[in-house]
Amino acid sequence: MRFELRERWGAQPLWARWVLTVYLIGFVEGTGSHVADLVRGGIHAYGSFPQVSLQVFFVSLVILDPLTAVLVGLARREGIWLASAVMVLDVSANWWGNRHWLRDDPGQLLWLLPITVFGLFVVAFAVPTHRAVAGAASKLPTALPSA
Repeated sequence: MRFELRERWGAQPLWARWVLTVYLIGFVEGTGSHVADLVRGGIHAYGSFPQVSLQVFFVSLVILDPLTAVLVGLARREGIWLASAVMVLDVSANWWGNRHWLRDDPGQLLWLLPITVFGLFVVAFAVPTHRAVAGAASKLPTALPSA
């Protein structure tokens, strides 16, 4: 497995390795952030959001973020698509759930800047990174099952 992982990463163009690395850092940080929120606040850590659907989504990121990190770390195409879907939902949920700050105190929205920039990065590089990962995967030798 370790050798296969090294081959998968080594087969990527340099720019794709950098993008995958940024994806990994972002999703590992997201995992830590959501785990810390749950440790501090328990299952109701996101109770400040009035919509139950947003609360459930943010709790579910404790599973979705590390799953995404693992798939991206394995240089899997599924990880690229999952990363895009998670970030579109995460950024949208954060902006929707904090929209009251637009009229109350717009300066508070600055804390949404990092997640928004990361989300835009993930989505902007999704298609080219998916193509690079798919192309690299097609060039790898396939292991034959042993008899």
